[in-house]
Amino acid sequence: MTLDELFAHAEALRAEIGKVVQGQQEAVDLLLTALFARGHVLLEGPPGTAKTLLARSFAGALNLEFGRIQFTPDLMPGDVLGTSIYNFQTSEFVLTKGPVFSQILLADEINRAPPKTQAALLQAMNERMVTIDGTDHSLGAEFIVVATQNPIEQQGTYPLPEAQLDRFLFKVNLTFPPEDVEFSILRQHAAEPLDFLSATQTVNPLLDGEMMAEARKLIDGIVLDDDILAYILRLVRATRESADIAFGASTRAADAIAGAARATAALNGRDFAIPDDVKNLIIHALQHRIVLSPSAEIEGRGARQVLENILNQIEAPR
Repeated sequence: MTLDELFAHAEALRAEIGKVVQGQQEAVDLLLTALFARGHVLLEGPPGTAKTLLARSFAGALNLEFGRIQFTPDLMPGDVLGTSIYNFQTSEFVLTKGPVFSQILLADEINRAPPKTQAALLQAMNERMVTIDGTDHSLGAEFIVVATQNPIEQQGTYPLPEAQLDRFLFKVNLTFPPEDVEFSILRQHAAEPLDFLSATQTVNPLLDGEMMAEARKLIDGIVLDDDILAYILRLVRATRESADIAFGASTRAADAIAGAARATAALNGRDFAIPDDVKNLIIHALQHRIVLSPSAEIEGRGARQVLENILNQIEAPR
């Protein structure tokens, strides 16, 4: 696969997902970047902003195994990972695999499960394997988690652990689309059956595991210039020095941004990254990885605003 072919595949995927999900082009681009950068994505937005539909459409455009977990307060770790059940016929324990054994996992309303259940995903997201009864089980190189959460409701929800948030490459905030796009959505749905699944069934799989492996191999061959690496590091270290931030981003965050910049460059048909690649990724890659200081919260400054101020203060390479 060449860079031109990868660019063509990316454009086709954007168009295919756009058949169902309108007005969320940035979110689609970030999902594609995360897919090829081997990262996970957290979609956050109020009800009705197509979080689940976007995740299902994204999975539908890929010829990969799809699994879904509807997170609830009574969900247990075994419901996610699976459990060993005793077979009386063979007198052996047999592993019944949970939904985590998939290539694209939709963790719907992930903040509705208690911390011990959320923690069941930590090893899976970081190492792409799970340990059950002392045995390691690989999830495969294609494994990616697309999680959704509603930031409005507080009752019956649990904040995600910081260690889990740090394992998401991007946190994408979904908002309501512009009026013209919203009207286009209504007009499109007015001509379709009143069935939620009918929309995602129109999405055709365009990319399989073999093609994705070729694309990732191509991206692995892209080397970032030292100026770009230094720019990423300055931005990350600035989050540790800002008076508005109590806890800044980690080294893992800097490394993840560098990988995402390589994927972004390739998806745009380039074998080199530019400063704009980093600028377009930095807020989505860091807003969930920082903890604001009490003074910033009291004054009403959000993570996005604080990161935008840092982005404006750090000079980009020319």
